[in-house]
Amino acid sequence: MDEEHGLPAARVFDALGAEYERAFADSATHHASLHRLLEHIPPHSRVLDVGSGTGRPTAQTLADAGHQVLGVDVSPVMVDLAARNVPGATFVCADIRELPLEQRSFDVVCSYFSLLQMSRDDQSRLLRRLGRLLLPGGVLAVATVPLDVEDADVVVMGQKVQATSFGAEAFTELVAGAGFTILWEQSGPFTPAYEGAVAEPQLFLHCEPV
Repeated sequence: MDEEHGLPAARVFDALGAEYERAFADSATHHASLHRLLEHIPPHSRVLDVGSGTGRPTAQTLADAGHQVLGVDVSPVMVDLAARNVPGATFVCADIRELPLEQRSFDVVCSYFSLLQMSRDDQSRLLRRLGRLLLPGGVLAVATVPLDVEDADVVVMGQKVQATSFGAEAFTELVAGAGFTILWEQSGPFTPAYEGAVAEPQLFLHCEPV
């Protein structure tokens, strides 16, 4: 489990549970990214969903469209919720940095906001690893909050975390430097649905390994 930054990510998301989904699942840009994936990936694609949370909207959208989804999350509570929410997918509780996975075994890898509790070095290493998991012609869909912050104290729905990210241009350069060509980019503000929330920027990229 990730204990590098403040509270472990598992403990934070165990505490948030289904409330996290209710607050964040309605991002229009997130749904635009998923709909674009559905238009461009082969039928019955093998999909890895990194940081799968409650399984919604990502795993559910892709599984409902007939794709084979493996979700990975460090939070046992989230994995339990996802398994009940999306019975058509498979979910495991693990740290994606340590989980053994066969290279070149996925058509699609989704990593929506799952890098934010990792160090910058770990983000770079993980992006390179995700590229190795993709089949030729595969797609990485990745999203972040594009702010230039490192070990920043953040309170999310009452839970204290430390977040690390990059500005939009730097994050795009990070992904390209990890061996990807950017196919599609979309950004926009999003205000989560909980009391006291403020608008945050979101950046979504679709990429393919070089």
